[in-house]
Amino acid sequence: MTDRFNKFDLTGKTALITGAAGLLGVEHAAALLESGATVILTDLSMTALEVAKATLTKDADAARIVCQVMDVANPANIQALAAELETRSQRVDILVNNAAIDPKVKGEQGMMETSRLEHFPLDQWNLQVAVGLTGAFLCSQVFGSAMAHDGKGGVILNIASDLSVFSPDQRLYRKEGLAEDMQPVKPVTYSVIKAGLIGLTRYLATYWTDQGVRANALSPGGVFNGQGDEFVQRLSALIPMGRMASREEYRAAVQFLCSDASSYLNGQNIVMDGGRSVW
Repeated sequence: MTDRFNKFDLTGKTALITGAAGLLGVEHAAALLESGATVILTDLSMTALEVAKATLTKDADAARIVCQVMDVANPANIQALAAELETRSQRVDILVNNAAIDPKVKGEQGMMETSRLEHFPLDQWNLQVAVGLTGAFLCSQVFGSAMAHDGKGGVILNIASDLSVFSPDQRLYRKEGLAEDMQPVKPVTYSVIKAGLIGLTRYLATYWTDQGVRANALSPGGVFNGQGDEFVQRLSALIPMGRMASREEYRAAVQFLCSDASSYLNGQNIVMDGGRSVW
């Protein structure tokens, strides 16, 4: 690594990523591995984590990839992992709060569309908030506290969404032939959780500054992952760059936000959406 990029070097650092078996979780891990970090992949399923690890080891040393099952909605589970890491003298220098339930928009004629606000189930509200927002709080509470209290500092990166800064355009999800009260929508939980993550980011950014802990958020736009042509065309028309993101296009931003290259950036929400939010 040349001198000009030394501040991006994460050699000797350990990053813990929640929801690491998901689409972007794997990309965040790949980004940090590229910068030299060791990554701790956490998710609910060891099988899914092993699949993610197999993908990552195509370009990275398997010795720098650790898989750990962890439920971000379970405080005791988080504490247990933190204690286990402590016994192994494995300090978490970077926390990437990525875990979320991203409800896919569905709707079929003749069936009640439960994504709509009028019918949205309380149990789904509680579950999705528990994973996407409370989970980020709990992980920050445990791992952020450790970063602050040993005096070495660290970085917290919350993965939000462009829907943290504007409302969903429900026209994207419309289906021909369905009555208005049956049209599928992006659920209320997604917007609430992602906006909440920005509030959490700002709070964390000012809470442990004296102990060297920084917090920022990354808000990706829509990532292409085999969605139907009609949806892709509708969304692309709302984006000045005229396309959705490729999954790897957020890697450099993660490397910047998690390294000393962003040492004076704190409490900010970096929106990477191809310009959608400026139209």
